[in-house]
Amino acid sequence: MLKKLKSIPNFENDDQEREFWSSHDSTEHIDWDQADVSVLPKLKPSTRKISLRLSESMLNEIQILANKIDIPYQSLIKMFLKEKISDELQLFGVANQAGKRTEGKSRHRLP
Repeated sequence: MLKKLKSIPNFENDDQEREFWSSHDSTEHIDWDQADVSVLPKLKPSTRKISLRLSESMLNEIQILANKIDIPYQSLIKMFLKEKISDELQLFGVANQAGKRTEGKSRHRLP
């Protein structure tokens, strides 16, 4: 059964629209099941600083590799993490950032 949606009023300005949406449920006005996934590739992802403890030998090895390919070692760490995360998401059939589902495999690789 299709749900009858309420119409969205015309707003005079952004403040009026913000006020409206802060007090109304969007699912009464928009069929989110019909929404398209949007990818905004030019947006710079927000970053968060973390502390990560690595053995001195592992850090030295990463720095050597980074030096060989002429990139900062922290960038290399992020590249390695991104590749591994993508592999694991694909393995488990989890949707990627673009909203596309990847094919899962039956074996488990995480420890």
